[in-house]
Parts: sequence; structure tokens; C-alpha cells
Amino acid sequence: MTLAAGTELATATNEHLANISNTLIYSAMAVYTLAFFAYIAEWLFGSRSKVARTAAALTTEAKGSKAPAVTVNKAGGTAVLERPKVVVRASAGARDVPDGPGAHGGDEQGDLYGRIAISLSVLAYLVHLGGVIARAASVERAPWGNMYEFNITFSAVAVTVYLVLLALKKNVRWLGLFLITTVLLDLGIAVTVLYTASDQLVPALHSYWLYIHVSTAILCGAVFYVGAVGTLLYLFKDSYETKLENGGTPGRFATSFLERLPASSSLDKFSYRINAAVFPLWTFTIIAGAIWAESAWGRYWGWDPKETWAFITWVAYACYLHARATAGWKGRKAAYLALIAFGCWLFNYYGVNIFVSGKHSYAGV
Repeated sequence: MTLAAGTELATATNEHLANISNTLIYSAMAVYTLAFFAYIAEWLFGSRSKVARTAAALTTEAKGSKAPAVTVNKAGGTAVLERPKVVVRASAGARDVPDGPGAHGGDEQGDLYGRIAISLSVLAYLVHLGGVIARAASVERAPWGNMYEFNITFSAVAVTVYLVLLALKKNVRWLGLFLITTVLLDLGIAVTVLYTASDQLVPALHSYWLYIHVSTAILCGAVFYVGAVGTLLYLFKDSYETKLENGGTPGRFATSFLERLPASSSLDKFSYRINAAVFPLWTFTIIAGAIWAESAWGRYWGWDPKETWAFITWVAYACYLHARATAGWKGRKAAYLALIAFGCWLFNYYGVNIFVSGKHSYAGV
């Protein structure tokens, strides 16, 4: 076989792999869409459950009305027990609210749809992952050399984080609908606006630091996203609990939706732990980028727009973590800082890559 024939064969093979990757990504989007509707069904059937009535009963009991007794079977007979007292506020003024039952709201059919949604999410994730791997094979390098590849890899890693948390028995099933919605939007933007044909990188970027620096940036972004969703929901749940505490009556939709989520304290703790766990890795990402910059461009730091916004993001998350350790800045104030920090990360990716020119604008989109 001649050299020219070998080159043509390799090119044809790479194009075939790129087509396979595209087909798998579109197939994953189709399955993610089915999962999206299953998650919607879970929330809808959950809204028909006894969540709102249970919440009303607890509120009535908290106001001093006499609660009915509970009858249970015991050793072939019947025993009557007093209904256990539900503590909804701690004595020191801090809330002590139990977590909600989840998106299914305690409804059996809602729970079934939730399980179907998770199964579809796993299937879509496997197809999605296959698309990312096929893209990597078609370009013969790491599949994050441009914004299209970064997007499809980022969304796959975000789903990985969600599934790992589920596998670890963490109470995060409520995250499914929000995550899958975002993944569909992300992949939709990738295939319609950001799509770039398979191509090689510029020589300066042929380095093992591509695998180290960019992979950690993708992982950090996925985890920061999960933390941001938790923070946003915390703000809504905290407002809901505050309204109840002050004697207000939230709307039917707010009650049905928010009562099923974890308590605001649980959401706040979840978001904090997620962000705190990944912050050291984001620090390493910036350091790794500086080392790679010295190898590629002969300097560690040059205040390139991407470098500048990576540092701004680091400062924003550092301020959030410091605020969480400061008594006067816990709660909503710290949550606002967390959302600002994630906003900085988003701008560092989309804003800098699309609207700002710099050394990192090597691949267009």
C-alpha cells in the first residue's frame, strides 16, 4: 500500500468515526428527551400525592391543634400510640425541617416514573459517552480541542457526577430534571451552533498537559454546575420556609414543588460540600494551565482573558468558602456569592471563548 493510499484510508476512517460520533450524540439526545419526560411525569404524579396535605397537617399540629392517635398492629392485637411530635423549628431560632420525600412525593406511580427516568438517563449517558469516545478516535487525541468537543464532554461529565452521587446513595434524585434539561440545552447548542468538523490542534497545544489541564477544568465545571443548582434551589426553599415561619401561605404550586425537595439546610450543606470538595482541584487546574503556558508560550502567566477570568473565578469561590466560615455571611449571602462565582465560570467559558480574543482563542468555536 502506498503512502498516499494509507493516508486516504486513515482520512476515510476518521471521517467514518466522526459520523458515528455525530449519530451517537443525536441518539443520546433522543434518549435524554425520553428521560426528561419521565422526570416530568415523576414530578406530576408526585404533585398528586399527599405531600401538601401532610404539610398542612404538620402546620396545624404545630399551631397547637390536637393530633389524632396512630393505630398499629401489635402481636395480633391493636395498640394505640400517640402521634409523635414533629419539631419544625429549633429552640435557638434555627430551622429543623425534615427533608421532603423527593420528586415522586411519596406516590408509588411517581416513584416508578422516577426509576424509569434514571434508567433512561443511564442508557442515554452510555450512548453519549460512546459519542465522545468516537469523537476522540476520529481526531486521535483528547476530545476537547474546541468548544463543540468541550460541550459534549462537559455534559457527559455532569451526568457522571449525578450518577456517581446516586450510586453512593446520596439524596440527589431531585436533581435529575434540572440536570437533564441542562444537558439537552448544552448538546443542542453544541450540535447546532458550536459544531466543528474533526481537525488537529495547533502544534503548541500538542502536549500531555492538554489531558491534565482541560480534563480537570471540565470536571470542575461539572461539579460547580451541580453545586450551583443546589444553591439556587436552596434560595427558593429558604424563602418558602421563611414564609411558613412568618405565618404566610405559599401558593399551591410552590407547596407541591418545594415540599418535596430537601430542607433548605440540607441543600445549603450539599452545595457547600460540593463546592468545597472541588475547589482544590480548580486551584490545581489554574496551576497546571500556568505550567502548560510556560511550555507553549514561554511564560507562566500573561493576564490573557482566559487566565484572568480563571483567576477571577478562583477568587469568587474563595470568597464564597470564606463567607461560609464567617457567621455573618452564612446562608443567603454566601449563596449569592456562590452563584456569582459560577457565573464567572460560565463567562470564562462562553463569554471569553466567543467574544474576547486571546491566546486561548486558538480553535474558534
